[in-house]
Amino acid sequence: METIFLVEDEMNIRRLTGMHLQLAGYNVKELEDAAAARDALREGKPALVLLDIMMPGEDGFSLGEDLIKSGIPVIFLTAKTAVPDRVRGLRMGAHDYILKPFEPAELLARVENVLKRSTPQQSDYVSGDLRVNFETREVWKDNVPVPLTTLEFNLLKTLIESGRTAMSREELLRAVWGYHYTGETRTVDVHVQRLRGKIGTDRIETIVRFGYRFREDV
Repeated sequence: METIFLVEDEMNIRRLTGMHLQLAGYNVKELEDAAAARDALREGKPALVLLDIMMPGEDGFSLGEDLIKSGIPVIFLTAKTAVPDRVRGLRMGAHDYILKPFEPAELLARVENVLKRSTPQQSDYVSGDLRVNFETREVWKDNVPVPLTTLEFNLLKTLIESGRTAMSREELLRAVWGYHYTGETRTVDVHVQRLRGKIGTDRIETIVRFGYRFREDV
């Protein structure tokens, strides 16, 4: 689970934004100013920092410059009218910016995109006796090739990439079958059962009355 630092001096914005990020499965550390953020950095580096520009004391640009130099992705939070601020932040090397006020869906989409761009991609995923190559779309169990259909592979890849975050049947339908798929969620259950039969029944955990989650600890 990725850790995100949320540095925002306005308490209501900080709490609401933190809640949406937590519901999306992120570990969030809410921080009220740059000083608190610098203290938190001594305990470990986050995967991403959401950073307000206008804060009392040290402003976001000053902190952001140090974060970017240290290799930590930064998304600036800025007012809609502050075009010079957005330009300055992007020239500084910020990965993105979000205009306040923002919708939760936009926030999560931008966070997800930045994390994907900043995370080194590996072709092979290995967990216990299971190995998956995302480029060649090949799967092995105990070094024996496992033949998967296109849908089965896409389902497996989606579950793996979700990490410890459980995915509902509706989310899996959208991610694997596409937004325009009009079938029932029972389709997901059928394909999960088929996939379990090929890679092991203990690999995909059922979340009662919700959906499924991939297990790495088996």
